[in-house]
Amino acid sequence: MIKRPLILCLDQGTTSSRALVFNTHGRIVALAQEEFPQHFPRSGWVEHDAEDIWLSTLRTAQSAMAEAERGGDAEIVSIGITNQRETTVTWDAVSGDVIGRAIVWQDRRTADICTQLRADGREAAISERTGLTIDPYFSGTKLAWMLRNWDRAARLSSDGRLAFGTVDSFLIHRLTGGQMHLTDETNASRTLIYNIQNGGWDREIMGWLGIGEIQLPEVRPSSAWFGDTKPDLFGRSIPIMGVAGDQQAAAFGQACWHPGMVKSTYGTGCFLLANTGGELVQSSNRLLSTVACRTGTEPQYAIEGSIFIAGAVSQWLRDEMQLIKSASDTEALASSVESNAGLYMVPAFTGLGAPHWDADARGAIYGLTRSTSQAELVRAALESVAYQTLDLAKALEADGVKLNRLRVDGGMVGNNWFVQFLSDILDVDVDRPEIIESTARGAAFLAGLNAGVFSSVEKLEDLWQAERSFTPTMNSRIRNQYISGWDKAVKSTLYRASLDR
Repeated sequence: MIKRPLILCLDQGTTSSRALVFNTHGRIVALAQEEFPQHFPRSGWVEHDAEDIWLSTLRTAQSAMAEAERGGDAEIVSIGITNQRETTVTWDAVSGDVIGRAIVWQDRRTADICTQLRADGREAAISERTGLTIDPYFSGTKLAWMLRNWDRAARLSSDGRLAFGTVDSFLIHRLTGGQMHLTDETNASRTLIYNIQNGGWDREIMGWLGIGEIQLPEVRPSSAWFGDTKPDLFGRSIPIMGVAGDQQAAAFGQACWHPGMVKSTYGTGCFLLANTGGELVQSSNRLLSTVACRTGTEPQYAIEGSIFIAGAVSQWLRDEMQLIKSASDTEALASSVESNAGLYMVPAFTGLGAPHWDADARGAIYGLTRSTSQAELVRAALESVAYQTLDLAKALEADGVKLNRLRVDGGMVGNNWFVQFLSDILDVDVDRPEIIESTARGAAFLAGLNAGVFSSVEKLEDLWQAERSFTPTMNSRIRNQYISGWDKAVKSTLYRASLDR
């Protein structure tokens, strides 16, 4: 009997690891998820235990695989990986032992290193070569900090035994039993040490950061062979055939592979990507130029705006403030009040990302009164994500890419109130796909194309369907009033941060 081919996607995120199995129609047939601990040792520091990342990934993969293949008539033939991107892991290339905790993309401890790079006059060159701005967000300064502060990392580097990677590289290393040290172009382009102009690691930038002889992963296209898994992990070897950073994977899963198409993903953070095709567009408005997924021979690019706190604001309302029991409670609370009552939240818990790029900014709430209610605070938290998206859209349009329509995905977009407010504030139609798991779907598409499960990109485009489209309904006067209040709140936050410097 010929078994139906399936694709296993390992979706390793900031707060949880998930495994999803897709069929040839791009639909989910099995899913497993496991949250893992977050570590906040100091203000602005965010860490993960890389062993937690590995074990939660392995357990969810084994669980989803067992469920998908239970009937015996289907078989996983390929694995795709998508991951939180800039999070930095180091390990001993000989023993495989992890060196210290992973430093998460949200972490701001390297602000001083970034300040020194700017003072040394490196900003223009780094931006031109990498497409990125100098910010603690990216992996390069995190790696530099490890080498300066962890004696073992420095010793292993001197011995040529220190391996560096983003989460995808670490997972490939573990899945292949240490046989492969690889990454893909999309993840490499987020490190601050990868030259997207010539497609290689930039040794001069590494020198500016004080990064010596370390073992860097080989860079491959997103749809490529990344090794075979150890047989003992899943009962047989399975080829890893697609890898992409989470936001580029989401754009691919949303079929945004034509120039001018724009998607925005609302997970822990929010990331808006506009496809620019084969043209590498350098932003003049503090957005990022980055590598997009490709399946052919020619490089593909995108402009990206990054927001550090999106869905994480609901997690904060739940875990720290204990105002809600689950993220799903926010929709009913937000829709229970007619306006924001002049209340604004700027969720700069770990600084502000694009287009402000202020690592010193911290969260603030403006407009609190004695009558401020739980519902109004929850609404302000949700609104803040839409306003931040508007800031990105304004910068994008200033760079010459007009936002005419937006495709959205991620956990937050299951909230109808939020997506409608987003459409109102952006004043554009917003499409929510039938399957909102675009990040995992994109990685599965990449792996499936390379494995021959999907015949062409054109066939994949036919699989994308909108579940619902949201059209702006807000009165323009009210919209402008809301936006004016947000602008004032952000200016106050940035001013306060400048006083602290």
